[in-house]
Amino acid sequence: MEKSCTLLVHFDKGTPAIANEIKEALEGSDVPAKIDAMKKAVMLLLNGETLPHLFITIVRYVLPSEDHTIQKLLLLYLEIIDKTDSKGRVLPEMILICQNLRNNLQHPNEYIRGVTLRFLCRLNETEIIEPLIPSVLQNLEHRHPYIRRNAILAVMSIYKLPHGEQLLIDAPEMIEKVLSTEQDQSAKRNAFLMLFTCAQDRAINYLLTHVDRVSEWGELLQMVVLELIRKVCRTNQNEKGKYITIIISLLNAPSTAVIYECAGTLVSLSSAPTAIRAAANTYCQLLLSQSDNNVKLIVLHQLNELKSSHRDIMVEMIMDVLRALSSPNLDIRRNTLDIVLELITPRNINEVVLTLKKEVVKTQSGELEKNGEYRQMLIQAIHSCAVKFPEVASTVVHMLMDFLGDSNVGSAVDVIIFVREIIETNPKLRVSIITRLLDTFYQIRAARVCSCALWIIGEYCLSLSEVESGIATIKQCLGELPFYSVSEEGEDTDSSKKVQQVNSITVSSKRPAVLADGTYATQSAASETSFSLPTLVQGSLASGNLRSLLLTGDFFLGAVVACTLTKLILRLEEVQPSKVEVNRASTQALLIMVSMLQLGQSPVLLHPIDSDSYDRIVLCIRLLCNTGDDIRKIWLQSCRQSFVEMLKEKKSQEEKEIKSKALISHAQPDDLIDFYHLKSRKGMSQLELEDEVQDDLKRATGEFVKDGNDANKLNRILQLTGFSDPVYAEAYVTVHHYDIILDVMVINRTKETLQNLCLELATMGDLKLVDRPQNYTLAPESSKQIKANIKVSSTETGVIFGNIVYETSNVHERTVIVLNDIHVDIMDYISPAICSDVAFRTMWAEFEWENKVAVNTVIQDEKEFIDHIIKSTNMKCLTALSALDGECGFLAANLYAKSVFGEDALVNVSIEKQVDGKLSGYIRIRSKTQGIALSLGDKITLKQKGGI
Repeated sequence: MEKSCTLLVHFDKGTPAIANEIKEALEGSDVPAKIDAMKKAVMLLLNGETLPHLFITIVRYVLPSEDHTIQKLLLLYLEIIDKTDSKGRVLPEMILICQNLRNNLQHPNEYIRGVTLRFLCRLNETEIIEPLIPSVLQNLEHRHPYIRRNAILAVMSIYKLPHGEQLLIDAPEMIEKVLSTEQDQSAKRNAFLMLFTCAQDRAINYLLTHVDRVSEWGELLQMVVLELIRKVCRTNQNEKGKYITIIISLLNAPSTAVIYECAGTLVSLSSAPTAIRAAANTYCQLLLSQSDNNVKLIVLHQLNELKSSHRDIMVEMIMDVLRALSSPNLDIRRNTLDIVLELITPRNINEVVLTLKKEVVKTQSGELEKNGEYRQMLIQAIHSCAVKFPEVASTVVHMLMDFLGDSNVGSAVDVIIFVREIIETNPKLRVSIITRLLDTFYQIRAARVCSCALWIIGEYCLSLSEVESGIATIKQCLGELPFYSVSEEGEDTDSSKKVQQVNSITVSSKRPAVLADGTYATQSAASETSFSLPTLVQGSLASGNLRSLLLTGDFFLGAVVACTLTKLILRLEEVQPSKVEVNRASTQALLIMVSMLQLGQSPVLLHPIDSDSYDRIVLCIRLLCNTGDDIRKIWLQSCRQSFVEMLKEKKSQEEKEIKSKALISHAQPDDLIDFYHLKSRKGMSQLELEDEVQDDLKRATGEFVKDGNDANKLNRILQLTGFSDPVYAEAYVTVHHYDIILDVMVINRTKETLQNLCLELATMGDLKLVDRPQNYTLAPESSKQIKANIKVSSTETGVIFGNIVYETSNVHERTVIVLNDIHVDIMDYISPAICSDVAFRTMWAEFEWENKVAVNTVIQDEKEFIDHIIKSTNMKCLTALSALDGECGFLAANLYAKSVFGEDALVNVSIEKQVDGKLSGYIRIRSKTQGIALSLGDKITLKQKGGI
């Protein structure tokens, strides 16, 4: 059987000490050498050595020493050596140390007395302790508080021994007297802890007698009081009203640890609005007053829990929570914004948005290196606010458009997506947004942002002036044509040269340029042409954002430019009465498109134009040369209509999620109406009355009833041995995040007593056994419950295997029964989660582990197969339902889940229906770790056939 260990010391195995060397050093008179030898002896004993002949040497040469360090090491040595024989009787030589311990307890030096009393706290042998009890009790009245506090702990430890109540019959009475007269806060805490542990009724009486002075007690004692209150209220719900009053009084304590514990205790014991409001206030104060980021994160986690169960009260605290944004830590800011976004109401939306706008302005200072990332978080938060409450969009959209040219691409993308959604959902803002977008378009530097901005210009420029401004802005940002010049004298230049070096023609730019320091300047830029091989012609520095991106080979953007120009020309035909102007604009647009095609097919770029972009630009050229009403309708109406449908789908999805959460949080649709005047008050305070009402509400809505699914429990019982085996065993497996608890029932089916029965377990995968197996004796036809605790460190399918070993009185050999393997299912660790498409694509590109599973199923319907995979893998389908509708013989969907360890699991399903009706394709799984990719692949391979 494993022995308990009360001492851990680091041991360097590289230099093991020899027992003879230790013995010689102990027998010498050199004190430092004795100290070193005692340390080596203690470390050897802790690491499994026995050193049987050392005890007598220590008794002879170490016991009489007066050195305090040696005496401390002696007590550590006595703590870890075996003091009993194999039958549990105290060894006779232990009597030698009793007199020494008694002398130490009466020693004139306080340190020696104190460490000896601490040693007694870890001593379990009654025969050694019994003669020392009078000396221990004398120390309860010692003048020094250090000795008194350790004496109280010694009394508590002795009283908790199996026969301790007989050794110290009146210990609770003595400690209660000590508690009433003690002045030292630490000793007082130990005395109260002893009563709390050993005589709870006395502790409660003392607390209720001195209830008015609890707020004056020391921090240590107040923490024990809170622990007592939690324990009492769990066992006796009816009396928690008076204890909650004590907790409320402790909320004003000077110790932050005490008030944090008070808040947590209040939330766990009461649902009364007054109590929850007090706890929330306390958390908000801690959030602002504490400088440690870990403390702030813990408090934010508590506030998040409160938000889930008491949202109405947390709404009142929203501005206090927002103050945590002053912290420079991004995790704190992210958690704060997550909490705040779920607490927004029409009443507080304006204040929240105003605060977020101020924070966005602060990020422009550039003092912190992660300002760009923080700005992106703020923009996403403002976007969320504007979607929920469209009336605030007008106050933020123009300010955010200043960041379209942000160096942080993610931030700029979020802004343009926000603008795209707002311009559709808020028609009144269309004109001002288009005007501002055309004015700031030249500042945009990211291709993704340019593409989205061009789409907005093509869809929402409706009036004549807007269409003309849109065409002019695009032309100006493309610069002078052509994009490259043809060589006249190629023999003088290097054929590999791609950048021009010769003459240039200066073109004046009307736009201001943004310099490196953020200031503006009007400058003349150079549009350079050279007389060498075909060479790129660089546009003006101030107005060439589209040109510079095209010259890097981004022809997808070129295709977007062509589509935008096509839409603008088609709309110009509707709003421009002059055919001459329409033809002029159309000709210029065609010239731009042809120039892009020439650039894409020229040798001046490292990579030629891709076929998709080429086809798209050619389509736009053909369309402008020959337009029809049907084509016009598709280009000017259908595209925008698709966007509107996408927004509707997104909104309906969000509403469904809100409804599903609402269904989970309420047990019944009707709220209980509380009539305060009809309740019996019985001298209760307002807080106690509120608490009673909330308890009634919980009972009425079934919140106190735990809906345990018995059928589900039966599914988790696994048979480990056969019915014909002499020992039958079955296990109930409970998976709780990082722990797997095996509750194994072992039944002796023989007529003999089984001795030294041991359940030996081993694991494969990232599983680790916590407890060592113990030996048991099992009577004939009796049973035994054995619990085993296993730690899990990652999301991976693990295997637990082992055997049962036992002996019988007739056979001296050990009998072994091999157990069935227990497979730990990966589904116990992963749960459906949601992430944005951008985040999914980013993770897909970053994650290095991929598992590719070929589709092999009897299911013939694509949608049915996707639903089966989602159900089997416990994942969330990120692809919109509308994208999965219809019958086209092909289907692709993205699935996402998150493990309890924070790992991401990404799945892409691509399937196609063959001519014979069967489905083919691949399921690709990506993750950051190998375990989750392989385990999920095995699960899908096992389950994908259907009907299993």
